[in-house]
Amino acid sequence: MDKKKSNISMAVIKRLPKYHRYLAELLKNDVDRISSKELSERIGFTASQIRQDLNCFGDFGQQGYGYNVKDLYNEISSILGLTKDYKTIIIGAGNIGQAIANYTRFERLGFTLDGIFDANPKLMGLRIRDIEIQDIDVLPKFLEEHHIDIGIVCVPNNSAQKVASLLVENGIRAIWNFAPTDLIVPEYVVVENVHLSESLLTLAYLLKDRDEEKR
Repeated sequence: MDKKKSNISMAVIKRLPKYHRYLAELLKNDVDRISSKELSERIGFTASQIRQDLNCFGDFGQQGYGYNVKDLYNEISSILGLTKDYKTIIIGAGNIGQAIANYTRFERLGFTLDGIFDANPKLMGLRIRDIEIQDIDVLPKFLEEHHIDIGIVCVPNNSAQKVASLLVENGIRAIWNFAPTDLIVPEYVVVENVHLSESLLTLAYLLKDRDEEKR
């Protein structure tokens, strides 16, 4: 890995998807170029922060011209790994699992849903966007027959570690975890946690803090 890129902070990496989203909106509105100041006004980061973030990956702007929106969008897509498609499966066909399965924007970004699995017999055979919910017992065989890049874990807390271990044992190297627990996996497995309750508690703190400032 490039030494410069290996030293990039996670904070910078987590800002890249926001740049990607805003640039996509600019392209949609036929905006050809934009300065860091103009992008700052739209996205909410300072112009200096934007320049620093983008400079971590290369020299994309030109003084007096700004950024070519299409070129920058393509560069960030490449940095994010969106130049290839990713095959995903969902484990847990409850409310969160079904919501993710029905979110079509993932496919536009290159993330295809290839299977949905659950342990509830009442859900077997039901279809979400023409994908049949299968028994989790057949998951190892499915993973043996299909190359899957990402496992999306949407099961209750007490089942999450068992599911994660099952995925890892059968070749999954990336897990998107919606269960409210921290998974224990080998170092070579990438995990991105989406803990909804933690996000809500953060919002509660910010709301409390804002109220206290007004007093």
